[in-house]
Amino acid sequence: MKRKSGLKGKRSLALSLVYRLLEPGPVVLLTTSGPRGPNVMAMSWHMMVDFEPPVVACVVSNRDYTFGLLKRSGECVINIPTVELARQVVGCGNISGRKVDKFSRFGLTHIPASSVGAPLIKECYANLECRVEDFSMASKYNIFILRVMRAWIDREMVNPRTIHHMGMGKFMVSGRTIRLASRKK
Repeated sequence: MKRKSGLKGKRSLALSLVYRLLEPGPVVLLTTSGPRGPNVMAMSWHMMVDFEPPVVACVVSNRDYTFGLLKRSGECVINIPTVELARQVVGCGNISGRKVDKFSRFGLTHIPASSVGAPLIKECYANLECRVEDFSMASKYNIFILRVMRAWIDREMVNPRTIHHMGMGKFMVSGRTIRLASRKK
């Protein structure tokens, strides 16, 4: 017997598309370093886990070249681009670093980090130098828990507009900022 839902005006959404609704953070460029030099990949599956010190969880597929580099080195940089770099971000997400130097291909500049071996991307609005704190979920779920060691931000950039992946080549650009009263803790 089919239950009547009372959800007039709503339609069912395939479970495989749920991620498009929950993708909260901006698309970032994750840099690592390996025997062939620096590498960069686009990543949108990440979230804050703790705030002081900052800890971030991220998903890197075990099929990605970056997975092995991150597992071996235990270090990376989360680089936060703005909409001006959207084409480079998508390009980095559509090609593997196994055979291509994505920095050269997409005109990105790698600069040394201060506390990890992976490079920062100069053109990005912000950069978070990270060390893997927990590898225990990497083998089963492709999840790495990262502790942010240093954070950098371009103070000259006012109201940076980040891009947010909505699936199937569709992106949303962050926009207007609003302020609402909230209880301070």
